Amino acid sequence: MKKFVNNPQQFVPEMLRGVELASAGRLRYVPEYNLIMRTDAPRDDKVSIVQGSGSGHEPAHVMIVGRGMLDAACPGDVFSAPPSDYVYETTKLLASDKGVLHIINNYTGDRMSFDMGRELAEAEDVKIATIIVDDDVAVKDSTYTVGRRGVAGNFFVIKAVGAAAEQGAELDELVRIGEHVNSVTRTMGMALTSCTPPAKGSPLFELGEDEMEMGVGIHGEPGRRREKLASANEIVDELLEAVAGDLPYSSGDQVALMINGLGGTPISELYLCYGHAHERLAERGIEVTRSYVGEYCTSLDMAGASLTLVKLDPELNKLFDAPAEVGVQIF
Repeated sequence: MKKFVNNPQQFVPEMLRGVELASAGRLRYVPEYNLIMRTDAPRDDKVSIVQGSGSGHEPAHVMIVGRGMLDAACPGDVFSAPPSDYVYETTKLLASDKGVLHIINNYTGDRMSFDMGRELAEAEDVKIATIIVDDDVAVKDSTYTVGRRGVAGNFFVIKAVGAAAEQGAELDELVRIGEHVNSVTRTMGMALTSCTPPAKGSPLFELGEDEMEMGVGIHGEPGRRREKLASANEIVDELLEAVAGDLPYSSGDQVALMINGLGGTPISELYLCYGHAHERLAERGIEVTRSYVGEYCTSLDMAGASLTLVKLDPELNKLFDAPAEVGVQIF
């Protein structure tokens, strides 16, 4: 293993400390709970939005904390759910008069931790609501989930509810918006290589030089099948067919298209994939009006990509247009 690592057990805390220092005072790191939060949170004029998952998916979620996005993120260790007491303490710290919204990717560990943390916080009269993200069409159940996994589509849920929260929306309205975004968002990913967690020091699984995994999860969990490596266009065609076929589209629909890198794929390859997906959608009469190419929800150093489509409407366009900034990526 060749990585920038000191003590593998301190990998996440050292990373989070770097995030705080790079934020120019916009973010605060609370080491007791692996917590990254906005320095101006909580605010009693808005609902606080909290996301948590295992580390290893950066920039999700600790690097998308900021105005119009998350108010806080409390990750666990690499590919591990945050402990329930982290969720509990984070929720208390972020409690505002308008309440706290938990956004949870559909993984069993994450849901258990957030359910327990929510119960403890509600016992202290904190008002909380929850949105579950389950955009992955690859498999119904997986190593980590009962039901579909929550993957890169969580970015769009966060963006929409973050914008609405900044505009003063109430907790129940944010739940409606988040569930609507989730209902029109579909994703599927694939891997060209495995990934190597720092604490493990070796790949999570083995792929031959001429093999790929279709439908892989963001923790390296198995997908639909393992097969011989295909061309980029063939890979994109399969991802697009799976995603577009799961939520029927019609000619004239407008969509957001995301090609998300899983951590080890050059941006040039992601744009190559984007170009083919864009052209294929145009052939169906589907107009791509929003484009996202880059790393949004990764799997450490895995080479691979996921494709996400969001069916747009006037409400979502307005929310996606709303201003936003994240603490460590201001351009």
